Order: sequence, then structure tokens, then C-alpha cells
Amino acid sequence: MVTLRHPNDTVTIAPGVLLTIARLATLEVPGVVRMGNTPGGVDRLLRRVPTANGVQIAVADDTVTVHLYVVAEATANLREMSVQIQRSVERSIRDLLGMKVESVNVHIEDVAFPSAPETGQR
Repeated sequence: MVTLRHPNDTVTIAPGVLLTIARLATLEVPGVVRMGNTPGGVDRLLRRVPTANGVQIAVADDTVTVHLYVVAEATANLREMSVQIQRSVERSIRDLLGMKVESVNVHIEDVAFPSAPETGQR
């Protein structure tokens, strides 16, 4: 816990910190192969929503909303994996930053199938 020494003391957390915490918490969940592509466009640019590496964060009144774009293993139970991602990201943001999490939205962009071993014959 941070104790402020003076009434005008402040603590600022850069948006990149939130992005990194959410991304790392997501990648730790079994079944996640990698982060997907974050949708872009003019809408995102005008709202200045921080995005990077498959993570989109919005902060309003010290409350965080997270959108995660992931690629999953083909053998993963997608529902269970998504619930684990939501719990992991929410817990990480709450425990590390002390911020309230409004929602964690998981978007499964793709499913990665293992490549077949090449036999050398055609």
C-alpha cells in the first residue's frame, strides 16, 4: 500500500503498465498460444484507447475495462480457457495495481493446430 506523504502527492500508472500486466496474465493461462491482432481504425485513434499486442484497455474513474484478443490451442476447452483468462487478468490488475476491473472481454481470434510432421514423401 502506498502512503501519501503530502495531500498533493500523486501516483501515476502509465497505460503501458496495464497493457503489460494484462498480456502477461493472459499468456500464463494454459491453452493460450499467443496474443492475436488488436482491431484498429479511426475509432480507436480518436478515442485514444491504449492498445498493444492483442490487448485493449479503457480506464474510466479508476475502473478498468479490458479486451483481449487471443489465439488458442486446438485442443483447449475454449470456454474454460476464457474464464481462466478473465480470472487471471482481473486478479492481476486488482492485486498489483489496486484498481477495480469492470470487465475482461476475451475475443478468440484463431485456433492454432499443430503442424503435421513432414514425411519427405509426396
